[in-house]
Amino acid sequence: MAKNYDQLAKTIIQDVGGKDNVNSVIHCATRLRFKLKDEKKADDDALKDTDGVVTVVKAGGQYQVVIGNEVADVYDAVLKEGGFSGGGQVPDDYGEDDNSSFVDKAVALISGIFTDILAPLSAGGIIKGLVVSVAAMGWLSKTSGAYQILYAIGDSIFYFLPIFLGVTSARRFHMNQFIGLAIGAVLTYPTMVALASSKTVLGTLFSGTPFASEIHTTFFGIPVVTMNYTSTVLPVIFTVWFASIIEHWAKKWIPTVVQMFLVPVVTMIIALPVAFIVIGPVMTWVGDAIGAVMQSVYNFSPIVAGLIVGALWQVLVIFGVHWGIVAVATADMSALGYDPILALTLMVCYAQVGVVLAIIKQTKDKKLKDTAIGAFFSGIFGVTEPAIYGVTLPRKTPFILSCIGGAISGAIIGGFHAVIYILPSMGFFAIPAFVNPKGGSMTPIIGVIIAGVVAFIVGFALQMLFGKKSVDAEYNEKQSKKAEERAALNVTPQVATTSLVSPEDGVAMPLSEVKDDVFSSGAMGKGIAIEPSTGILHAPADGKIIMTFKTGHAIGMKTNDGAEVLMHIGMDTVNLQGKGFKTLVKKDQAVKAGDELVKFNIDAIKKAGYSVTTPIVITNSKDYEDIKQIATGEVKAGQKVLSLIAPEKQNVTTVNGQVQLN
Repeated sequence: MAKNYDQLAKTIIQDVGGKDNVNSVIHCATRLRFKLKDEKKADDDALKDTDGVVTVVKAGGQYQVVIGNEVADVYDAVLKEGGFSGGGQVPDDYGEDDNSSFVDKAVALISGIFTDILAPLSAGGIIKGLVVSVAAMGWLSKTSGAYQILYAIGDSIFYFLPIFLGVTSARRFHMNQFIGLAIGAVLTYPTMVALASSKTVLGTLFSGTPFASEIHTTFFGIPVVTMNYTSTVLPVIFTVWFASIIEHWAKKWIPTVVQMFLVPVVTMIIALPVAFIVIGPVMTWVGDAIGAVMQSVYNFSPIVAGLIVGALWQVLVIFGVHWGIVAVATADMSALGYDPILALTLMVCYAQVGVVLAIIKQTKDKKLKDTAIGAFFSGIFGVTEPAIYGVTLPRKTPFILSCIGGAISGAIIGGFHAVIYILPSMGFFAIPAFVNPKGGSMTPIIGVIIAGVVAFIVGFALQMLFGKKSVDAEYNEKQSKKAEERAALNVTPQVATTSLVSPEDGVAMPLSEVKDDVFSSGAMGKGIAIEPSTGILHAPADGKIIMTFKTGHAIGMKTNDGAEVLMHIGMDTVNLQGKGFKTLVKKDQAVKAGDELVKFNIDAIKKAGYSVTTPIVITNSKDYEDIKQIATGEVKAGQKVLSLIAPEKQNVTTVNGQVQLN
């Protein structure tokens, strides 16, 4: 007999703020995706406690109520109860506000922009650090082809960082990602980079001040302060933000039939000149201003300057304005032969490394542990971006603790009056930059080494003492609830009851590695994910199809052994409206393990900007004592990948309110 979802629909509409608070609602394979007028009116806690609701997610301008396999039926009930029209598209969420603090918004923005490039950032940092260290030890000549190629592999993502950030910023600001990529490419275009060091000087802006900037060219008579934007952060982020405003404005008045090519033209021809004339120079001057202030503080007290610069250095790195201090250092070395300011920052990385090592020891989250291990090795070589953006900054407290460790390292270097005589390398390999070419005492260098060791110890100790709660807060809460439930039920020894085979050829990975919080957190249930190499989804067991979608991006079935299995091809692929998918079965159809269920075009889906990673989730995981992944790496369709373990059958009675076994 079909379930009645009317009451659940009434509760959901009431707790999202009432039907008058709903602009639109659509659904995908697991979630109701609301576009609300005011998210503050929604009662998150009430919804999460509602029977039939798995959890609530706020992402992409949508208020997502996760339902599970019954989402289609609940959606119909919601449409009926609220009198909403179905099938509508959720409008763009750009420019909307929420009730989070400015700091929370800034952290979320920066972390979101950097999340997708953490892997190449970490890899680049490790490779670059290894190459530099090998060369520093004289094992590889800097003029050799091997050094140049390996250095290019490690340094390229940092040099062309604006291009990568152009894509991720565009995604964050909800604009065409390829326009964002083009913005980053233009900012690092070789001709524009060369102009920054051109000997042709048309004039100097702010001459005689710390912000003196040479004008090398003009744009229709408007002076352009050309600067080198390679490896920078803020110029491209602010330019993409400005471009997103232009793009959204252009879409309002440009006819749909010509939007494909005219919108990019209007966006780029307005945003990029503004970037070169205004945004880029202003962001650079912000960095210069910070550098000038730090120089003044150092002249007052090297130790105080070390505390301030060491504490703020990672914050400056986040916003890309640390280049102002690098510029001051370059000027100092040209004029004085040495620089004391940049020197204060060179052991800060080890405070971050110490915090990350503590997190590796503290976390029970495999995904976080894997990210932290990569960031740890990258940080050893002085490249802390993966640690900052992927590990400490999203959790706030560890980042603050690393800043404290950095402040102490800066104070120690300042106390030893250590200065650099050449532009340094990274981390430990920056020590040669402290060697005075004219000879002299080794005491400052000893002080630098002490600063690095102390920064590492302080960062590690502070995280172990004060940062643990921030690492696995959600994970620990879920484990605690699970333990309480098991204790209440007095679960007996486990017995393996069934297994599932891979529905796709490809690479098996833990569900925690899926880039979607609902799947990776286990909110929908336990399971596995497959990165498919062929575009065919097969049945993972004998059973019956219980859910299909017109869009073809997901399918649900119930095995003959009672497991309810959801297979979701890619993330947010519902937006493709069925393009690239062909469903081969119908609801209530009986299938055998290995039967073809869906065909999908991997290349077309990826070209549209979507992942094809396929979570295979047991949505009734609560019926099982455990669900274990029994295959990793390369797998073939039909190969066993999951073992479903259920409690042994038992008789349970209640005596005086206590659960007892017979």
